[in-house]
Amino acid sequence: MNHKDDVINQFSKNANEYVTSETHAKGDDLPLMVKWLGLNKEQVILDIATGGGHVAKALAPHVKQVVATDLTQAMLQNTAIHLQDYENIFYVRADAEDLPFVQQQFDIVTCRIAPHHFPNPLQFVKEVARVLKKEGTFILIDNVVPEDEDLGTFMNTFEKLRDHSHNECLSVTGWEQLLSQVGFRIEKIQNRKKTFDFPVWLNRTTETEEERRAVIDFIRSSEKKYQDYFQVRYNDHQIKSLTIDEAMMLCTKT
Repeated sequence: MNHKDDVINQFSKNANEYVTSETHAKGDDLPLMVKWLGLNKEQVILDIATGGGHVAKALAPHVKQVVATDLTQAMLQNTAIHLQDYENIFYVRADAEDLPFVQQQFDIVTCRIAPHHFPNPLQFVKEVARVLKKEGTFILIDNVVPEDEDLGTFMNTFEKLRDHSHNECLSVTGWEQLLSQVGFRIEKIQNRKKTFDFPVWLNRTTETEEERRAVIDFIRSSEKKYQDYFQVRYNDHQIKSLTIDEAMMLCTKT
């Protein structure tokens, strides 16, 4: 099974969890996207890896059309049921690294909390640039690793132990380099901390007690500097929560 098969398998089994997940359904970034984009009824938006459809739902009332794509057919079908009242959202199964659209088709492209699943992030941003109109806007939101290499390796390790469909979280600097390489100008970056209820976060993607124990043991046995940075909190010797970084970037295609 290749990585994209892992992604399809993981999200097919957990389609509804990503619709109801508070981490995905809520957040200051959703209303902030509306504010940053200055939307109007002439615009057509592409939402890549829509998952539970939270971006599409937030933007659809303000624009002409949202095309919501996902690699996982089961995810798309489930999301379409939940968003059936939104008549201007259309659903297309699509690989983020091989989009089935002609060049310069969209006014805006969005992708939220998904690129860490993509095997080739450079190819992903190339595809975004290809389908986006000149001077079009791209909003990228994703979990990011710290600039410190050791901390970054630690985070990607526990994410991979928890979720086999995880590929790699990049740092903000890593994203800046890829985006500039394909012709994007970064207009704004906003960083925030996200704190997860550890049992909920862990159980969303792990399937066996052995997998859960591997994540717990890896974090519990780590050095203080790792636990301090990711704000690992305990309650009665059980991990209660941890905190990671997320970055939101507003980019213009030059």
